[in-house]
Amino acid sequence: MKYHKRDAKDYARSHLKGIWAAALTPFHSDGSLDEPGFRQNLRHWVDDLALGGLFIAGKQGEFFSMSLAERKKTFEIAVEETQRRSHTILSCSDQNLDTVIDLARHAEAIGADFIVVHAPVLNFVTPPDDTVYEYYRHLSETLNIGIAMWSHPDSGYLMSPELCARIAELPNIVAIKYSVPREMYVRLTRLASHNLIVSTSSEEEWLDNILELNWQVYLCSTPPYLIQTRVDQRMREYTELAMRGEAAKARAVRNSLDPVRQALRASRPAGKAHAHQKYWQELLGQVGGGVRRPLLALTQAEKEATRLAFENCGLRLDADQKISA
Repeated sequence: MKYHKRDAKDYARSHLKGIWAAALTPFHSDGSLDEPGFRQNLRHWVDDLALGGLFIAGKQGEFFSMSLAERKKTFEIAVEETQRRSHTILSCSDQNLDTVIDLARHAEAIGADFIVVHAPVLNFVTPPDDTVYEYYRHLSETLNIGIAMWSHPDSGYLMSPELCARIAELPNIVAIKYSVPREMYVRLTRLASHNLIVSTSSEEEWLDNILELNWQVYLCSTPPYLIQTRVDQRMREYTELAMRGEAAKARAVRNSLDPVRQALRASRPAGKAHAHQKYWQELLGQVGGGVRRPLLALTQAEKEATRLAFENCGLRLDADQKISA
């Protein structure tokens, strides 16, 4: 552990900053974990794109198709590759509480910065508030590492701002990825910003949230490494401008990325976000790889449509970079 439990909130305030990317997990054609490819991607994201941190083995990372040993292995690789150059938030989300705690203790042992734990699926509990509070209270009591909550409609409910603020009183609850309508995360920010770092998953809302809500971190949905390259880091640029208070310049740079956002949206087939993002990675020269069942791969026609959108989106590539097949 890099800090004592009592210092978790202060450590997060100092280190949970900037642009954090949810890592896609590359797999070989036989479905096995592509460790060299994963390491290559991590180094690019940290060394070339200077991302503030990496969100490992979450829904973007296909944790639901990975064994416990594989999840722990991706944790270890990420911590190793980011040492002294970036930070990690490791996803310990699982419906089984013993699995959550096992993963979290492993994260503590290997020197991760933080963990994130999705609110449990509780379609069968109404109302869920006391159950959810007790869930996070137990995790806070059991663990020492800083914990980020994550509320998303996938749970069958959304945690209210008032519930989140209540949970934020616990000593090592440090942040939340709050995938909810804007009015909810604005309310939570006003209720608990002294005690909780609030983020949401939308890159398109990130600029306004810096300028209007004084937010300090973006925990992503659209990974920042899909809209940036070694020579084209407009997301980083508009973020830094906004954090310096240069709103007009920041908005101009942010708006210049609209063709990239549109290309990603327009070329993404329904139900194939992971496969689409991985192929986009390959077009950028990163390691994408396949998806694991139950996810579906892109057809050749879908790849061709994605390639066309990519070639016309306006992202600048290295002079010697060739678009992958």
